[in-house]
Amino acid sequence: MAAHFGRLRKGAASTAVAAAAVAALSASQAPGVATADLGRQAAGAQPSADASAAGEGAATGNSPYYTDLPPLKSPNPSTSPSPTPTIGTPVSVGEAEAGIPATVLDAYKKAETSLRESKPGCNLPWQLLAAIGKVESGQARGGRVDANGTTYSPILGPKLDGNGFALIADTDNGAYDGDSAYDRAVGPMQFIPSTWAWAGRDGNGDGKKDPNNVYDAALAAGHYLCRAGRDLSVQAHMNAAILSYNNSTAYLNTVLSWLEYYRKGTHEVPNGTGTLPSHSSGDSTASPDQSPSTPSTPDSKPSTTKPGGGSTSPSKPTKPGSPSTTPPPTLPTPTETVDHVEDAGTGKLTATAGQSFGSKVAVRTETKAGKAVAKVRVRFLIVGDTDATFTGGESVATLVTDSKGTATAPALVAGEKTGGFTVRATVVGRALGGLDYAATVTPRQADALTRTGDAPLTCVAGGEFADQVQLKATYKGAAAGKVAATATLVKSAVDATENDKGPYFKDADGKTVRTLTDLTTDADGTLKLPKLYADDTAGTFLLRVTTTGGATLTVELTVAPAATATPSATPSPSSTATP
Repeated sequence: MAAHFGRLRKGAASTAVAAAAVAALSASQAPGVATADLGRQAAGAQPSADASAAGEGAATGNSPYYTDLPPLKSPNPSTSPSPTPTIGTPVSVGEAEAGIPATVLDAYKKAETSLRESKPGCNLPWQLLAAIGKVESGQARGGRVDANGTTYSPILGPKLDGNGFALIADTDNGAYDGDSAYDRAVGPMQFIPSTWAWAGRDGNGDGKKDPNNVYDAALAAGHYLCRAGRDLSVQAHMNAAILSYNNSTAYLNTVLSWLEYYRKGTHEVPNGTGTLPSHSSGDSTASPDQSPSTPSTPDSKPSTTKPGGGSTSPSKPTKPGSPSTTPPPTLPTPTETVDHVEDAGTGKLTATAGQSFGSKVAVRTETKAGKAVAKVRVRFLIVGDTDATFTGGESVATLVTDSKGTATAPALVAGEKTGGFTVRATVVGRALGGLDYAATVTPRQADALTRTGDAPLTCVAGGEFADQVQLKATYKGAAAGKVAATATLVKSAVDATENDKGPYFKDADGKTVRTLTDLTTDADGTLKLPKLYADDTAGTFLLRVTTTGGATLTVELTVAPAATATPSATPSPSSTATP
């Protein structure tokens, strides 16, 4: 087996070595990061714009992750001999640790390129995806993926049944993780199914969103980290993004250490030949597909896992007659007491394209008896063919209910796509029926049209009009930008059917057109029509322009008869006057 990344010596010194390594890496490779208690946010990390990101249980459900650290490299290596390792494999140094499997590396770089176009303000470095991929799955188990980027077998985390890890009941009926009782983190980037349901992306263009495909998973991870308008070139935003992935300071420090290591240089290695980490944050989880770990030394004592992820030595047998040490029954969490979700006064969800909705979705979580339940996470998800988002540009938001059991989604902002979509509210961590709210985006509209300029629009038969028709659209007195309009040369003021003679436009092929339907006002409400031409018919004609919203303007066009050539008179022979 290839040398392990930063593998620490086993035995009694392992804890001290691990602590020293984390401290050294935090100091030398991750400036500004504190090694605070597990689960706390690091110093300098500010809450993201989505304050509930960490409270949502993170992308991975805070599943176990690899804790192996990159090699400690000094700019001026010491010439003194290294101490002889006590037990196990020494820390491996060299270029092997910087090698990333070819397809996996390509997926990270393609995700960075895509995010640079879709969210340029995020400044996502592909090395961050590589660092998370290393910590979550050892770069897809050393690059065991096919040419399309799909793992040869699913990568699964442990059951999130509350036994040492988070408690997340099944949300996908086992579709992604094969478990219909509890959720499990899935794939190279270890997404839990409930998060993948809204964060999943198609990164390789095959029409599917597969968490076990490294292209899909890397792109989804990039979008997940870039949520809430984060700029990852800012350290506080970077820290908050990583903590939203797994809410642990130890995790933050480990990821930042690999990030800085990869930034110093990496190289491509063949698929399946990447080095494999061995140490996991889970006591009984040595690999993301749940292969059991072996004790550190032959005389290591077994441990029992606490619900919070810690461990204790086995308790001694109780002496006869001793008081019972059975712990008291565990009280249900607020989430477990929720029976249903009720509407909390949501208004009509309608907005014009490009505008904010006047109402917000608000729900209340209640027990079976109708009592409000506070401190429950509620997820609001935009569903349907729409480009509408919540404030901040996201299609999902998670809020915690207040003391009245109420959670209110951020304001909705309409995009340019018109029509209906759905906002779905569900309780995070419970397989309960949620609430669906119908929302509608209506087209931009204008209620008035005026012509900019009053010069008569005239030309001679068979010619072209010197001036183009230019209009101004307004709505309630303000400029009406991006409003759809139609221009038609009509037969008369009372007959709006298209005329078959008189002035006309030309299409791209130079053919006669008397109705234009693909017109849109500029951002300032201005509409400039194409050049007009006249056939051989003289007279007065009408051009009618209408917009979405009912604004109408009729413009008069005059075509004068073509000039008729007058034959010149032939002079008669001059006669000579007789005196």
